[in-house]
Amino acid sequence: MGDLGHELWFGVGPEPRADSPAWLVDFAVLAEEAGLDLVALQDHPYQPRHLDTLTALGQIGARTERIRLLPNVANLPLRPPQMLAKAVASLDLLTKGRVEFGLGAGFFWDGVAAYGGSRRSPREAVDALSEAIDVIRLLWTPGEPVSYDGDHYRLDAAPTGPFPAHPVGIWVGAYKPRLLEVTGAKADGWIPSKGYVSREELPKLSRIVDEAAGGRAVTKAFNISGSFDPRGTGWFEGPPELWAEQLAELVLDLGMSVFVLGTSDERQLKIFAAEVAPKVRELVAAERPAAASTITTLIDDASRPRLPKRDPAQLSRRQREIGNRLVLIHNHLRQELARIGEAVGQVAEGRAEAAMVRSMINDLTMRQNYWTLGSFCASYCRVLTAHHSIEDAHMFPGLVAAQASLAPVIQRLEEEHEVIADILTGLDSALVAMVEDPSGLDVVRRQVTTLTEALLSHLAYEEEELVEPLSRLELDV
Repeated sequence: MGDLGHELWFGVGPEPRADSPAWLVDFAVLAEEAGLDLVALQDHPYQPRHLDTLTALGQIGARTERIRLLPNVANLPLRPPQMLAKAVASLDLLTKGRVEFGLGAGFFWDGVAAYGGSRRSPREAVDALSEAIDVIRLLWTPGEPVSYDGDHYRLDAAPTGPFPAHPVGIWVGAYKPRLLEVTGAKADGWIPSKGYVSREELPKLSRIVDEAAGGRAVTKAFNISGSFDPRGTGWFEGPPELWAEQLAELVLDLGMSVFVLGTSDERQLKIFAAEVAPKVRELVAAERPAAASTITTLIDDASRPRLPKRDPAQLSRRQREIGNRLVLIHNHLRQELARIGEAVGQVAEGRAEAAMVRSMINDLTMRQNYWTLGSFCASYCRVLTAHHSIEDAHMFPGLVAAQASLAPVIQRLEEEHEVIADILTGLDSALVAMVEDPSGLDVVRRQVTTLTEALLSHLAYEEEELVEPLSRLELDV
């Protein structure tokens, strides 16, 4: 899969040394001042020379205002997912929605065992991570207490919450096929590191994630390191201009969009922020269609108005059921959206087969597949439009009448409905063009990816802000 049209983020990953805690926070502040988007900290709880990652990110969050925070990646064998869910949600609330969540299955097993953790086989480690994603998502979803019976983790009527201030992405560090498949199927993002994958291997690993995702948008991040050698010609071993070309290639060819430079050197940070990041954005913008690069600006999570959250435990079971109806409706839309992604993947497979066989019957079957996909998407677009129209005409006015402070949130949701309507129009046009010219499938895939990214973000924001007031005010959906 090529460029996904995602917003580009550039960050830095300093070593969280325990002997220089003040320097670490100052370095993160410098990264924010330099215009970077992200500060990431590795997580090795058994490493005595390192600060605790989540504690350090909390202090960095308190000293900064804009930059995003990333555990890169949290050590699952020593951090139960139930407590990770609470810690990450708490950090996201305290920093007003600035956290993304990197999660790892475990790697340095001697260190894990030294701290009392279990040594897991490769299969056990993958299974445990897959279960952890389920557990975290359950605990981040408003509603009734949840139960889960896995081989590694259990919940027994566990109350949900606290809930993150924004839809936190779960990004998995993965290299082996089975974990890559879990990443594509269940996670929000993939975050490999240059030190563990070669330039030649990276496209193969990316392809496994794409195939497992089935057309669903998965954020692709990359931990990079190297030198700004003016005479160098290697992979991230050369002048800033060469770095920019290599990063732009990863964006346009593999769909990567987040790059974290592993360095504790101020000079490298400044070069990356001032010379590399702007040039990558320039190169990518020159290759992207104008419309594709505007979606992440229109659906901008950081600028969304948010209200203080109230404790859902104070609501009765009947009240919580009222608000949860909105989640159930949204879950149906999410399921249908996933089916569109699957349909696009099936058409892509059919097109490749038809190109090889080059027979008339396969061409006709392929064309029928295009028409079927178009009909399915058109039906979904009508359902989604009706859902938004009902909200705009009935639910939203009722909420504002009952609680005036919701007005900015409602206004933003209505504006996003217009953005999504424009995306749906673009998807419809791409489908019509694809029926006439099968080479238009790539355009359809990009449109579906854009719709997926925008709609999932919109639904999560709506639930975050409206489930509790719908329940408390007892406004039936």
